[in-house]
Amino acid sequence: MARASSRSSHLLPDLLAPGLDLVFCGTAPSPASFKACAYYANPGNAFWPTLHAVDLTPERLPPERFRELLGHGLGLTDLNKTEYGSDHELSAGAMDAKSLHAKLRRYKPAAIAFTSKHAAALALGIKAPRYGRQNEPLEGAVAFVLASPSGRARSFWTLAPWREAAAFVAERRRRRERAA
Repeated sequence: MARASSRSSHLLPDLLAPGLDLVFCGTAPSPASFKACAYYANPGNAFWPTLHAVDLTPERLPPERFRELLGHGLGLTDLNKTEYGSDHELSAGAMDAKSLHAKLRRYKPAAIAFTSKHAAALALGIKAPRYGRQNEPLEGAVAFVLASPSGRARSFWTLAPWREAAAFVAERRRRRERAA
């Protein structure tokens, strides 16, 4: 585990705006993401190809273009904003579910999608969350638990919960278009 350098108290800036369709939340940046100053930057991470595969983005974006997600109604954050590394390397005290809850109350996204069961368990306060849409919202946002896109979690990979979250976003976009 490594802590934030003097360049910022947050290793990666939140990508949040009011009323987003979906915000993705991980635990903390990987060393590759920290070095690149971009979310999900490890070449073995399936995040960016998956966004395109489930039609959340019209093209496969590279990590350095993460800020463009706002234009697609998508946001990004992490539970741990001050350390980087694998989950087992991170300090429990730096996992800040309270701040995540405050961000959800402030920005009011339609949904939150956790990119690992570990992040979901910490934020939702449940021991063993299941993949997919959760029964209870989190601060008013529909909550999804996704299979981790990390290359280290490939044996647990399933696209199904990602498709479920994307279907939620697609339906929200259709309703918005009909109302316009």
